[in-house]
Amino acid sequence: MGSESHDFLPDMGQEAPQAGPSWQRKNWPLVGGGAEDDLTQALDPMVLKAAIKADAKKKGTPVSDASVEEAANDTLRAIMLIRTYRVRGHLAADLDPLGLHKRDLPADMTPEYYGFTGAALDRKIFLGGTLGMQWASIREIVDILRANYCGKVGLEYMHITDVDERRFLQDRMEGADKHIEFSPEGKKAILSAVVRGEQYEKFLGKKYVGTKRFGLDGGEAMIPALEAVIKYGGQLGVKEIVYGMAHRGRLNVLANVMAKPYKVIFHEFSGGSANPDDVGGSGDVKYHLGTSTDREFDGIKVHMSLMPNPSHLETVDPVVLGKVRAYQQLRDDIGDDIGPGARHKQVLPVLIHGDAAFAGQGIVWECFGLSGVKGYNTGGCIHFIINNQIGFTTSPQFSRGSPYPSDVAKGVQAPIIHVNGDDPEAVTFACKLAIDYRQTFGRDIVVDMWCYRRFGHNEGDEPGFTQPLMYQKIRAHKGVSEIYAQRLQSQGVIDGGFLAEQITAFTNHLEEHFDASKTYKANEADWFGGRWSGFNQPMDPETARRNVPTGIEQKLFDSLGRTLTTVPDDLTVHKTLNRVLDAKREMFTSGEGFDWATGEALAFGSLLSEGYAVRLSGQDCGRGTFSHRHAVWVDQNTERKFVPLKTVPHGFFEVYDSPLSEYGVLGFEYGYASADPKTLVLWEAQFGDFANGAQIIFDQYVASAESKWLRANGLVMLLPHGYEGQGPEHSSARLERYLQLCAEDNMQVCNVTTPANYFHLLRRQMHRPFRKPMIIMSPKSLLRHPLAKSKAEEFIGDGHFMRILSDTNGAADADTKRVVLCTGKVAYDLIEARNNAEITDTQIIRLEQLYPFPGEPLAARLARMPNLEDVVWCQEEPKNNGSWFFVEPLIEEALSAAKSKVGRARYAGRHASASPATGLAKRHATEQGALVADALHLSARGEIRRQKKN
Repeated sequence: MGSESHDFLPDMGQEAPQAGPSWQRKNWPLVGGGAEDDLTQALDPMVLKAAIKADAKKKGTPVSDASVEEAANDTLRAIMLIRTYRVRGHLAADLDPLGLHKRDLPADMTPEYYGFTGAALDRKIFLGGTLGMQWASIREIVDILRANYCGKVGLEYMHITDVDERRFLQDRMEGADKHIEFSPEGKKAILSAVVRGEQYEKFLGKKYVGTKRFGLDGGEAMIPALEAVIKYGGQLGVKEIVYGMAHRGRLNVLANVMAKPYKVIFHEFSGGSANPDDVGGSGDVKYHLGTSTDREFDGIKVHMSLMPNPSHLETVDPVVLGKVRAYQQLRDDIGDDIGPGARHKQVLPVLIHGDAAFAGQGIVWECFGLSGVKGYNTGGCIHFIINNQIGFTTSPQFSRGSPYPSDVAKGVQAPIIHVNGDDPEAVTFACKLAIDYRQTFGRDIVVDMWCYRRFGHNEGDEPGFTQPLMYQKIRAHKGVSEIYAQRLQSQGVIDGGFLAEQITAFTNHLEEHFDASKTYKANEADWFGGRWSGFNQPMDPETARRNVPTGIEQKLFDSLGRTLTTVPDDLTVHKTLNRVLDAKREMFTSGEGFDWATGEALAFGSLLSEGYAVRLSGQDCGRGTFSHRHAVWVDQNTERKFVPLKTVPHGFFEVYDSPLSEYGVLGFEYGYASADPKTLVLWEAQFGDFANGAQIIFDQYVASAESKWLRANGLVMLLPHGYEGQGPEHSSARLERYLQLCAEDNMQVCNVTTPANYFHLLRRQMHRPFRKPMIIMSPKSLLRHPLAKSKAEEFIGDGHFMRILSDTNGAADADTKRVVLCTGKVAYDLIEARNNAEITDTQIIRLEQLYPFPGEPLAARLARMPNLEDVVWCQEEPKNNGSWFFVEPLIEEALSAAKSKVGRARYAGRHASASPATGLAKRHATEQGALVADALHLSARGEIRRQKKN
């Protein structure tokens, strides 16, 4: 391997020459199974013998048939030995700095296993260019293989089926000349980077005794390695890197990779904030925080951002991937997305993991599952595992059943580079190879750095309680900088005083920043810069609640009608879809009967026409779980897909049926929305209940990211909700959970009942000058309910989203004695029951937005009813679920503000229940009839009979 003259990064940009004659590159059947490559081709014996004869003839050496036969057999056995090193060489690699894992050479990696003993070890064997040689002895072959595959770097790649990918990795690993080599200047730079990482941790330990910092101590070789990714990535076209990582080493990465000023971090350690005094929020512990910056190598500037993260160790992974995907879209860096025309070169995701979390957290696999999937592909992620060989207090043998924490990556055929963390050159080489591979093939790759954790889980923890033998070794083990400095000194690269000089100079630099931190004061917040420029945080709660005009012009309305109902001449749609489109044409002709799907499509199309983008994903969202949306039309003869909204000019529309994942996909979409406030990003759960699997994202990001990290987000989550007798897992989206998370105007929770109001709600999400996440209890039966229809006039003109709705044929205000408050689908059950019973003193008022709670308009509405005697809250959900406990005190406040003689609302709904819904249709009908009857003071038996009749 060559070396550069001015820095620590090796020159790996040029491909190694193709070794061997042309016959070696043909696709021969395999010897002994496994992947086809240039080594394990089961060479046709006749072809192999012909090659040996041709080589002998070229040299002028006479050969007999017997000698050719023997030479061919030697070649085949040597090939099997070489193949074994390629597959299993990593098992004998020197990876553990502590020497705790004894890694004996497996028997099938010895020459004896293949029959080579005694004089046969030195007999020349025909290789035809493999390992860069025509002929070599087994002794020479084994020496090369052990140097290539059993040193400080161990490579797993033979599980990859793509021949070009394997050859790429072989060309960079194999051969007598393939040793890791850096220029003297490069080696000094690596040592300096390690010193910065090491001394930074020691400085923090001295200045802030007993303070948690989750230091990198023992894994400092990561610092020069990550810098290699920045430098070489920039040379290969990377313009932006988005990092995600958990606690360990985070402060070190912030300072020494992200270049966050040391004085700012010291200021935070002293209890200060990195934000101006006038910026609110709860803040977070310093080892959760992120930052963004630019770094420049050789005149190439790369922008970098480190995402903030919660203590759920791998939760940040899909958020990073989604953000990267959005940036790639904004840079027009997607191309064909998948395949030869895909790009994904300019924005790079880098995820830094702990070994126990990488193996133990299912979200890691969900993210691997997204890689290479259309709509979610990011062109490959570099995964860097800080393999401390321990998880908190748990040793690897008790935390996983696989040999390596990285084994999950084999599921997507990602190559895995294992490397010894005490060798900074090897770790830097591994990261250089990783970015080279990613930029070439657009696929994930894993660097598994074996190191150790010098202290406990945190600096105040005592690890000797649970791993006494490991920590005896660690206490006696020299630091990375000392080991590496001794090596460089023995090579004559540095003199005996170099390391001490580096330590002194850097420590003095830290002292200067430490003094400066005492007077440091932030003067600006960074959360509304870049793509977010022009947006703001509504400081006044009333501002956060306000509506904006969201109606559209008649001309646009008519144009979208044509777009949504015109089938291209060359497209054969399903006969049922034809009927759906006929009904839709009738809506636009008559101006009445607009259903939910059409209202939604009008919202999407109108936003697209205004230059916004719309991204919708979910497990069945193209057609719609309930066969209602039909955003994608599929040709019945060719399965060609046609998306009508893609033809709307100015904007960009994409809709994807996602992998069967809630946690990963919701995190991905949250990350996407965090990057681009001008795209309406929606995630739809197949059923609202399924969002349970993504609860960590709701808790740690959707509800609290703005407060903790000053990061706004406009993600819309559609959670189908409603009691139709479909059982406990297909009824409740757990509305109560989201309401419990609501505070400080952090998000919106809505339960909309008309297509037009849904239309205005989606448009309001993009037309306000701020962004808040929005959870919508989207309907099921209301998708086709005869009363859940809207008129054309409700979409056109100066309309806006209505936070509360009264039914059109309710009692006059002066005649109203009872108000039934509710939200969602149950409103129509109540309206039908009241009308059938000919009740004339009751109004049904729907709360379309539950949070921020519409207390002012509700109070104004109630104030107009002087004869009000009874206020009821009616819900379908059990009493311990749904909205009751959230809305009860807020309704009381509204009644007080209205100066009503009714002091409190009463409850009408299901009794408290451990299960969110019954699975028995008869019992469902009984319960539904009873709660409606209770709300309206009807006979429950009569109401049940009416429901059955209908």
